[in-house]
Amino acid sequence: MARLAQTAGLNDVQQEILSTVRDFVDKEIIPVATELEHRDEYPQAIVDGLKELGLFGLMIPEEYGGLGESLLTYALCVEEIARGWMSVSGIINTHFIVAYMLKQHGTQEQKEHFLPRMAAGDIRGAFSMSEPGLGSDVSAITSKAVKDGDEYVLNGQKMWLTNGGTSSLVAVLVRSDEGHPEGTAPHKSMTTFLVEKEPGFGEVRPGLTIPGKIDKMGYKGVDTTELIMDGLRVPADRVLGGVTGRGFYQMMDGVEVGRVNVAARGCGVAQRAFELGVRYAQQRHTFGKAIAQHQAIQFKLAEMATKVEAAHAMMVNAARKKDSGERNDLEAGMAKYLASEYCKEVVEDAFRIHGGYGFSKEYEIERLYREAPMLLIGEGTAEIQKMIIGRRLLEEYRFQG
Repeated sequence: MARLAQTAGLNDVQQEILSTVRDFVDKEIIPVATELEHRDEYPQAIVDGLKELGLFGLMIPEEYGGLGESLLTYALCVEEIARGWMSVSGIINTHFIVAYMLKQHGTQEQKEHFLPRMAAGDIRGAFSMSEPGLGSDVSAITSKAVKDGDEYVLNGQKMWLTNGGTSSLVAVLVRSDEGHPEGTAPHKSMTTFLVEKEPGFGEVRPGLTIPGKIDKMGYKGVDTTELIMDGLRVPADRVLGGVTGRGFYQMMDGVEVGRVNVAARGCGVAQRAFELGVRYAQQRHTFGKAIAQHQAIQFKLAEMATKVEAAHAMMVNAARKKDSGERNDLEAGMAKYLASEYCKEVVEDAFRIHGGYGFSKEYEIERLYREAPMLLIGEGTAEIQKMIIGRRLLEEYRFQG
């Protein structure tokens, strides 16, 4: 039988990488994920294993010590890792976005300084756009950078940093009015700063505080934090790309590939939920036969499998579009929207198949049920994706009346 979510057209290297990651997930992640998740424990041994596999440098060019692989290869690896435990995919996602932004927009000095150590996993990345009061409204950012000689002084509070504590490099988006006249559009007066820090909590460098982990419903193990800047001094050569005012575009480029990543996570979690549901349906008996033999359950399994396939196909399409050098915001938005919604539905159906046992912390589906909602809001809510999709469709189908 052909398994779900297969990807046609992969070369030998891609197949070898995916096979290695899948093996690692089955042996090193799935057996320990639920226990670590219930303890909200950082999976250090798993992260060390990912470093050994070279996954922190998967998309970093070979000249900087990475594997130089495509977004598609990366997304398929994320799908496998999320199938094991979604939090682990979050640990590498923010790192990957910062590395991608450096590769695409960094100065030569910035690339040479950061990318080799990022590829080795010695520098770990996080990125920061959101603030406590703005949610998806990035243009309303209030954190500010003011030029002071050869440095900038940053002040403000950021929110929802994945890897906020464990990271040693944070790409921070702030407002920088320097050189931008009054009345400049908000998105044209934003700058991304590359902020180096010590891992940990509390004051991690003068003027920069990571207060502690935010306690979350799911998505545990990975640290999600605030970031407080109070007179944080950053050298001018740590402006991403060396020029102020380009931060919004740089971040949106990073988020575009991040949305493919979130779609891949949704695909992976949905696959695991289907695996758990179809297995349990063949083990559990009611009215004299396995519940998989009841038509009501077969219909559920059919719907679940179809959603897994559809989400995977859209995610692969979005990744391949970006890899080809084309604009993919429409495809990435569609893939992220569909995969996250379908993931929630597939997980809920698997939960229903488990009946009362699905509510027990002994069963893996309980963890997946708490993890799936994060995908509905991460990297832009479903509503934001629909706004992007709607605008792009109106561009493509403009009525010539």
